[in-house]
Amino acid sequence: MKRDKQENQAQFNRRAILMAGAGGAVFAGLGARLYTLQVHQQERYRLMAEDNQFNFRLETPTRGRILDRFGEAVAENRDSYRIVLIPEQAGDAEAALNRLARLMELSPERRERILREIQRSPRFQPVEIAEDLDWETFARVNLHLPDLPGISPDVGEVRTYPHPQAFAHVAGYVQAASEAAAGNDPLLLHPGFRIGRAGVEAAQDQTLRGSAGQLKVEVNAYGRVIRELPAQSNPSVRGQDVMLSVDAEAQRFGMQRLAGESAAAVTMDVQSGEILSLVSAPSFDPNLFVTGIGTDDFRALNENEYRPLFNKATTGLYAPASTVKGMMGMAALESGVMEPDERVRCVGHTTLGNRRFHCWRREGHGSVDLHEGIKTSCDIYFYEVARRLGIDRINEICHRMGLGEIYDIGMHIPDRADGLVPNPQWMRARRNRGWSTGDTYNVGIGQGDLLASPLQLAVMTSRLATGRAVTPTLLRRTDPAPFADMGFDPEHRERIHRAMRAVVHEPGGTSYWSLQGLGVEGVEMAGKTGTAQVYSITTAERASGLRSQDELPWRLRNHGLFIGYAPAIDPKYAVAAVVEHGGGGSAAALPARDLLRDLIERDPAQRLQTVTAMAGTGQES
Repeated sequence: MKRDKQENQAQFNRRAILMAGAGGAVFAGLGARLYTLQVHQQERYRLMAEDNQFNFRLETPTRGRILDRFGEAVAENRDSYRIVLIPEQAGDAEAALNRLARLMELSPERRERILREIQRSPRFQPVEIAEDLDWETFARVNLHLPDLPGISPDVGEVRTYPHPQAFAHVAGYVQAASEAAAGNDPLLLHPGFRIGRAGVEAAQDQTLRGSAGQLKVEVNAYGRVIRELPAQSNPSVRGQDVMLSVDAEAQRFGMQRLAGESAAAVTMDVQSGEILSLVSAPSFDPNLFVTGIGTDDFRALNENEYRPLFNKATTGLYAPASTVKGMMGMAALESGVMEPDERVRCVGHTTLGNRRFHCWRREGHGSVDLHEGIKTSCDIYFYEVARRLGIDRINEICHRMGLGEIYDIGMHIPDRADGLVPNPQWMRARRNRGWSTGDTYNVGIGQGDLLASPLQLAVMTSRLATGRAVTPTLLRRTDPAPFADMGFDPEHRERIHRAMRAVVHEPGGTSYWSLQGLGVEGVEMAGKTGTAQVYSITTAERASGLRSQDELPWRLRNHGLFIGYAPAIDPKYAVAAVVEHGGGGSAAALPARDLLRDLIERDPAQRLQTVTAMAGTGQES
């Protein structure tokens, strides 16, 4: 009996020890796990717990402004009330939109766009419902927020253009990034963020854009923001301002002066190369594009025969016509193929083989030299100049004077805007034929296949005026260095200047009666008209008598061109203008003269020097 008790006791002790050991092992394991969770993985789980309470929101940067040369805003920002939907917080997106539609208008097209964007975006990514709301609608949505899960009101910024018509083609506009452009960039995917799509906005986008930041916010169980924690956030960096060379007053005046026309004009400071105005008329309102232009508005702009969306100043290409005759005269003198006083007889036409080439003046100009050839714009004289120069020398002087080039002026210009300076290789590749003397004749008077933009013509004019390799810019040059001398003989330059002055100031000059000078006492100007034919005149039409430009349909009328600079001695400013289907050079001469006169009278280059000097001394202008 006693032995049985001892055995039972021993068995009990063994079991107790085993159970105690097992229990100890369990407690040791729990302790080790607790130690691991609370010590080794403490930071991980602290962050996970914190993520249930705190979130980081992308903070979009404020876009930099675009300013004119004196600091006047061309593009800036204003507050914009908007509504976004966060899919992961909203649940059923269609139900959320139905609730919101009771408080604000949601068209079927907009609903479809929103649902489509929700489908292709991450569920945490906010999707824009409406932007630039009026205060009444914004306040109404805010009042009903407790009944609108996933709907978030927001006060952001929207781009605005204070002088829309004047600066549409210069400043350009901003729009939301396309899906392809945005990629996985969270900033570009943000519903309120815009990137530059044209003009300076596009070319200077990286400078203007700034960089995004992160704002730490405390949220409740539903993801709604309770408070912001700026002290623990990384602020966004504002984009830099971009200062243009453009004078806002000159730009607005140019738009007013070309109102009602399909036209373009460029004015430049010939000493610094700064573009003072770059006008393309008619224009459009870039504010329409920022928040999404309507179909009807876009169709009206796109179908307008005056092409308001097209930047004619930089991208419009025209036969430069007689505006190149000063340049051709310079090439003839520099190459020695013509003597200044050598005379050519003009009887209204000249014959080359079995083909007759006409002068614009049917009865001819008689015997003319270089001075009279430029002053009266005699085509026969310049046919002879072209024949002696040959296409290779003509090609060289065109490129040397700025034609056929694309300039990095600080705004977006398409590749196709380089124009065309034709040569035999181009003719063979494009037209599958050889080059002829007749082709040289046409290029020599600025016709045929020669094409240039108003910007290129302004560069050509500035180089003629100064004899220096002026390069244009749309951005302020704070300390411009002198341009390289082009090596023209001073006597040759003087002869060309006198001839171009005679165009405006001497009887018989092609702009003498239409311009009657610059209109500023003591200041003379120099210039050259041009009339670019839009269609070829047939032999039958010449024989029966040409119709006047007023009798022709608008689209068949000649383009009018004018280049000029002032003062005629020691020039400061240059202009190039084109009036599409204006009928002749005088159509462009008058507005071009007025733009030059405005610059001479206000003298923005001198004003800038004064403002800069006063700013350096702390005085107010």
